[in-house]
Amino acid sequence: MLYLINFFFGVIPETLLFGCRWLFIISIIIFAFRKKNLTIWIFVALIVGACLGYDFPTFSGKLDILSKIFLKLIKTIIAPLIFATLVHGIAGHSDLKQVGRMGWKSLVYFEVVTTFALFIGLMAINITQAGVGTKKIDIVHEKLPEAASQSWEDIILHIFPENIAKSVAEGQVLQIVIFSIIFGIALIMVSENKRTFMVNFTDSLADTMFKFTNIIMYFAPFGVLGAMAYTIAHMGLDALIPLIKLLLTLYGALIVFVLLVFFPIALLIKMPIKRFIKEIKDVAFLAFSTASSEAALPKAMIAMERLGVPRKVIAFVMPTGYTFNLDGTTLYLSLASVFVAQATGMHMSLTHQLVMILVLIITSKGVAGVPRASLVILMGTANSFNLEEWPILMILGIDTLMDMARTTINVIGNCLASAVIAKWEGEFDPDGAEKRLLEEDRMHNT
Repeated sequence: MLYLINFFFGVIPETLLFGCRWLFIISIIIFAFRKKNLTIWIFVALIVGACLGYDFPTFSGKLDILSKIFLKLIKTIIAPLIFATLVHGIAGHSDLKQVGRMGWKSLVYFEVVTTFALFIGLMAINITQAGVGTKKIDIVHEKLPEAASQSWEDIILHIFPENIAKSVAEGQVLQIVIFSIIFGIALIMVSENKRTFMVNFTDSLADTMFKFTNIIMYFAPFGVLGAMAYTIAHMGLDALIPLIKLLLTLYGALIVFVLLVFFPIALLIKMPIKRFIKEIKDVAFLAFSTASSEAALPKAMIAMERLGVPRKVIAFVMPTGYTFNLDGTTLYLSLASVFVAQATGMHMSLTHQLVMILVLIITSKGVAGVPRASLVILMGTANSFNLEEWPILMILGIDTLMDMARTTINVIGNCLASAVIAKWEGEFDPDGAEKRLLEEDRMHNT
């Protein structure tokens, strides 16, 4: 109420607003202590981090160490979790045909959904015309990350591991997936007595890594708080103001994408919507607040298994989707690339736009692991189509806010993809999973 009064009349002293703001913070922290719920704690951490970044920018500028610690801990889980779940899924069932089926079904699904994302992004930016009339702003302190140009041979070679330790160290998820698939196939080929030990080991390793994830998640609110405080402290409102329309266009387009694509797909596979939202809300909060798909992956795998998706399907579809099924990023790229053209006053026909977006979709597969990869792709596209680069540097001012939204959609999209492939394979059983959870709760209470 005070903020509304101040917005319209400007009569509330800043000291009073500051005091009320932090009284509210103290009250929601007390509320979170009473509830003892991770989702509530993450939401509270978002608010506290935003207020810290706004009121104490100098101090908050150093809090990114909390988010870095959390992300480092999460990254320790990714490789062993993918290896254990994939190898056990393949060798534990000895069904190579199913692995092949899941492979082509996943690629078909990924291509269809990302194509929808592409067109929704194009429609949104052409409707809002967010880039038209943008005034050039010199942002001399911003610098884009550099990435070496890659040929199509380099992109293909990048998929395959040359050294599994190097792949793990660099966080190359797709290379770890390829290694794990081949390892699982090789394990099927050895004798039963030699295979049993490794199958049991990977099963135990997978369960242990899921428990490992549960322990690390206790630090998640601190990671979220640090990431949000650092973002607000460094965002720079001067760079944000001329790009509000672009930001709202992206968020609006992502909401439309969820309603027109994700929701009908969920209904088609008979996904229990309320349970799906309940299970992935923590995952979505993590993805949004950290802007990191890796941070949300272990928790997402647990959530989908609780929803009735077999672990072997999750282990194959989700890591693969992190390379090929980036719905939010695809939508963002189509939207942002046309924004650059609009900002520079370049008229692009629909055919020209489609050609540019197709180039973007292809080149986006070759920059995995590059910091701010989307901006690197946009810079390369600008050079290829003779566009000026200054709008991309402007986008850099709000890239974190945009990345939070597109990462959330990427993660939710891959959660849904695992359920779609499980349904396609005839192995999606949400009712059975719910019964098992109720039985586990009953046993735990007993």
